[in-house]
Amino acid sequence: MKQVNFLIIFIFCLALALFTIENTKLATIYIVPGVQVQAPIAVELLLATGLGAVFAWLFSMWTQLQRQLLSSPQRKQNVRIQELESKIEQYQAEVQSLQLALPPSSDSSTKETETNVPNTHSSNVQ
Repeated sequence: MKQVNFLIIFIFCLALALFTIENTKLATIYIVPGVQVQAPIAVELLLATGLGAVFAWLFSMWTQLQRQLLSSPQRKQNVRIQELESKIEQYQAEVQSLQLALPPSSDSSTKETETNVPNTHSSNVQ
């Protein structure tokens, strides 16, 4: 991709140079009322192209800065999400290891003994 960009820029600059060589006549630039500058068209064209390149570079830097400022909080959120997910996995592993270390629960055996023991508290009236 860098080679393609270089080729495009090289062709543009070559065309610009050839165009400026052919246009050496003086032209007048009216900047503001009362202020004017006379220079060859080639010089004016090179200055305009240079200013355009500077403005394009400034715009590129501005948009890159905006992207960095906008993506910074999102990047922090993504890091925080990853930290929390790793903690969840760690806690799940701890819970599983604790469940394996505990003896089996005796809930089912206590229910069986409760059903086999006669109810002595109730009164049988006949």
